[in-house]
Amino acid sequence: MEIERKYLVNKILWQELHDPVDATFIQQAYLSTDPKCTVRIRISDGKAFITIKGETKGISREEFEYSVPLKDGLEIIRLAGTPVIIKRRYVIKYQGYKWEVDEFLGDNTGLILAEVELSAVTENPKWPEWIDKEVSGD
Repeated sequence: MEIERKYLVNKILWQELHDPVDATFIQQAYLSTDPKCTVRIRISDGKAFITIKGETKGISREEFEYSVPLKDGLEIIRLAGTPVIIKRRYVIKYQGYKWEVDEFLGDNTGLILAEVELSAVTENPKWPEWIDKEVSGD
């Protein structure tokens, strides 16, 4: 079960604090965007993963992730027929939580989203100064 909150990031504060050198480059494509079952393929750090996510209920949903051979992952992205999403991911530890911040590139340049995984839906961690607003329901 994945439980996470999502946030928009203040671009100005974020860019003052973080260097792109500290990021991991990710490319991904969706094979299904059905809200009841999304399926994506992702390449990161020379590894490929396929992820299946169930329907979102509040801030949680079922999630299954499996590694696939890199060569297959690259071919699946090519076959997906959907736009390839390119982003830089930063992992930040703050107040006992691991925050993942995605700075989107390509068609989505300018979008910066943060997410924090939780162990219970009732958790509401303190926001780092670079968070603008919560968008978990969007």
